[in-house]
Amino acid sequence: MNQCNLEAISTDKAPKAIGPYSQAIISDNLLFISGQIPIDPKTNTLINDDFNKAVIQVCENIKSILIEAKTSFENVIKTTVFISDINNFSVFNDIYATYFISKPARSLVEVSNLPKGSMIEIEVIAKIK
Repeated sequence: MNQCNLEAISTDKAPKAIGPYSQAIISDNLLFISGQIPIDPKTNTLINDDFNKAVIQVCENIKSILIEAKTSFENVIKTTVFISDINNFSVFNDIYATYFISKPARSLVEVSNLPKGSMIEIEVIAKIK
């Protein structure tokens, strides 16, 4: 049986994992970023009072992990987005479009609850350059 070569990616410029998982894993030429919530890695504080700021923080956390893995938003293939209020869909799209300019495939669903009561969580699959 063939084993996958897995490489864990970790940076202090994104929040530490809050459970038994990695910030991201590289397998072959793909990067799988675990769901990111709006935790400011400098203060370890959840941003949950302003949806715009929360989305920006999540995207900045993703950016830091992409950089650590030596790739970028242009190489994102797929995102999965979880939001706690679908009424924030338009606001989310406006901010998302400024980061994910290559328009990767995406799923977005409203959920009843997220870790730490967050308003948003995004997970990402990207190619490694």
